[in-house]
Amino acid sequence: MAVIHDTAVQDPDRGTPSAPLASAPGRLIFGLAFAQFGVMVTLLTPVMVTLALRVAQIVPEADRGAALGQVLSLGAVLAIIANPVVGGLSDRTTSRFGRRRPWLIGGMLAAFAGLLVIALGGSVLTLMAGWTLAQIGGNAALTAVTAGIPDFVPEHQRARVSGVVGMMTSLSMIAGTGLANAFSSQLALAFLVPGLLGLAGVVTLCVVMKDRPAAPGAFAPYSVKEFGRSFWVSPRKHPDFAWNFAGRFLVFVGISCVTSYQAYFLMDRLGYDGDEVANKLFLGTLVMVVAVVAGSLLGGQLSDRSGRRKPYVLGASLVLGAGLALIAFAHSFPMFLLALVVFGFGEGLYLSVDVALAAAVLPDPEQAAKDMGVLNIGNALPQSLVPIIAPAILGLGGGGNYGALFLFGGIACALGAFAVQFIRSVK
Repeated sequence: MAVIHDTAVQDPDRGTPSAPLASAPGRLIFGLAFAQFGVMVTLLTPVMVTLALRVAQIVPEADRGAALGQVLSLGAVLAIIANPVVGGLSDRTTSRFGRRRPWLIGGMLAAFAGLLVIALGGSVLTLMAGWTLAQIGGNAALTAVTAGIPDFVPEHQRARVSGVVGMMTSLSMIAGTGLANAFSSQLALAFLVPGLLGLAGVVTLCVVMKDRPAAPGAFAPYSVKEFGRSFWVSPRKHPDFAWNFAGRFLVFVGISCVTSYQAYFLMDRLGYDGDEVANKLFLGTLVMVVAVVAGSLLGGQLSDRSGRRKPYVLGASLVLGAGLALIAFAHSFPMFLLALVVFGFGEGLYLSVDVALAAAVLPDPEQAAKDMGVLNIGNALPQSLVPIIAPAILGLGGGGNYGALFLFGGIACALGAFAVQFIRSVK
C-alpha cells in the first residue's frame, strides 16, 4: 500500500484534522528539539555515567554491577508504566493550559526532585527511590514531547523534524558526559544541572507550541478498564503498529547494551579507573555524536524526499548491529572510538526515520500521546531488561564477557530490522 502523504495537522482541541500546513514553524521545531534535548540530558546522564559513579561511592566494588542493575531496572519498569498512562491522561486533559503543557512542566519538576534525592541519598534504597521518581517524571514529559510530532507536524515533514529531534538524544549524551566530566568532583551538580536543562527545555516548548485542551466529553472517563488499555494495542487489529513496536524494542535492546554498560566496559576491559572514565566517555560520545548528526540529517532528507521509511529503518538497524559487533571485539580505545562512529551513524539514521514511521502506523490519531506512549515502552523496557540479562551474559566464560554482551545487542538490532519489513501500510 502506498504511503498517504496527509499534510493535515491534528487539532488537539477536537481530535480532528485542521487546515493543512505547508510546514511546521521553525520556532515549534526548535521547541520540540530543545525539549527533547533537555529531557534526555536529564534521563541519560545518570544512565550513562553518574548513577554508576554514585553507586560506586556507596557499595563495594564487587557489588556495584548488581546494585546498578537494581536501580536501573526498577526505574525502567515504572517508566514503562508511566509512558502510556500519562499519554492517555494527557490526551484527556481539559486544563486551560492545554493537554500537553501540564505534563511537560509537572513531569520535569518531579524528575528534578528525583535527581535531588539521588544527589543527597546515601544508600541503594534511596537511589532506587530517587531514580524511580526521576524516571516517572522524565518519561511523563517525554511522552508529551513525542506526541508533539503527530500533533503538530505534517506527515511530509516528519522524517526531517524527527531527525532534528532524534539527534537531540545523542547531543544530550555528549552534553551529559561533558557535565559529568565537568562536575566529577561535585557529583551532586552532575545530577542537578541536567535537571535544570530539562526544565528549561520543556518551558521553551510550552511557550512556542499552540497547545489546546481536549474537548470535555471527547473521551471516555479514565477508568480501570482504560488504565489496562493504556498498555495494549491489539496486534490483530493493528499489525503494523505491532511490528513497529517489535522492531523498536529489539533495536533499543542493542542501544541499551551500550548506554548502560560502556562505563564498566572502559573500566573492566580497557582498564581505566573511575577518574578517567568520565573523560573517556566524553571523548567517545563526542565522536559518536558527529556520526549521529550526519546520519540523522542524511536519513531525514532522503526519507522525506523519497516518501519511503522502511528501507532506512532496515539499513539503520543493520549499521547499528555492525557497530555493536565492532565494540564487542574492541580491545583498545581507538578501536572503541571507531566502533562508536559506526554505531552513531546507524543510530542517527534510525532516529531520523523511526518516529515518522511510528506516526504513520498510529491506530488512532486522536490518542497520539497514548499510542506513542505504548511505543515508548519499546524504548524503556530494554533499559529494565538489559541490566537483568546482562550479568548472566557477562558471566559466560568466567566473567567480564563484554564481547558476548555486545554481540547479543547486535543480533537484537538485526532482528529489529527484520521485524519492520512486515509493516504493510508504509513503504
